[in-house]
Amino acid sequence: MSRRRSQSAVSLVPVVQPAARAGMWAGGRGSCQAKVGRATRGGAAVGNAAPGRALEMVPGAAGWCCLVLWLPACVAAHGFRIHDYLYFQVLSPGDIRYIFTATPAKDFGGIFHTRYEQIHLVPAEPPEACGELSNGFFIQDQIALVERGGCSFLSKTRVVQEHGGRAVIISDNAVDNDSFYVEMIQDSTQRTADIPALFLLGRDGYMIRRSLEQHGLPWAIISIPVNVTSIPTFELLQPPWTFWAPKGVSCCKKGQKTGPRASG
Repeated sequence: MSRRRSQSAVSLVPVVQPAARAGMWAGGRGSCQAKVGRATRGGAAVGNAAPGRALEMVPGAAGWCCLVLWLPACVAAHGFRIHDYLYFQVLSPGDIRYIFTATPAKDFGGIFHTRYEQIHLVPAEPPEACGELSNGFFIQDQIALVERGGCSFLSKTRVVQEHGGRAVIISDNAVDNDSFYVEMIQDSTQRTADIPALFLLGRDGYMIRRSLEQHGLPWAIISIPVNVTSIPTFELLQPPWTFWAPKGVSCCKKGQKTGPRASG
């Protein structure tokens, strides 16, 4: 299948790197105020910044959520990465138009200096991406979706990088995994990679691939990274097959676990 290359294939928006870590609670402004005080040892109130911290009230489906960000002095934006999660939204196909959660590699790969408003998410062929890719041409300047297994996470990242990919999303090979995140680390080869590498739940990866197969499409169109704190309907845009907190705890995903470190 031929692909027309054009400037419209990728839309770029500069972004500032997000917070290193964050704390979130659901509740009213009063309860948030008290929790902020405890979190910052009385050093700040909602709307005021203590040294190295920025505090924010963000809207949630059940009212206001309290967000406390520990920030380096140069960081001015937040919401792209919370608790080491990074978010992306599928724009097409429409039946999986959800916001997905991924975790960046721990000690290899790059970071997103740019927000891609529209970019292709291309399933690699073969899926494990441990060698030459038969559809490598379509991955050039796009993002690859690959499966865990066969080789290390770092090896997969390097293969995608060598094919000109801008990032790689590695989904677990356990298709029933809807809550367990693996912390991806380097293998023992002392090699490096420059492009961002993200880990995706196996269930999410399976559902994306299945939708593309059903529609006969070679890729999805996504936006990445997504600032979830700026989306009032964030709770309504989650994949229905994953476990999310009930309405009273609208900012926090229920059942998410970060698992042990693994190189592949």
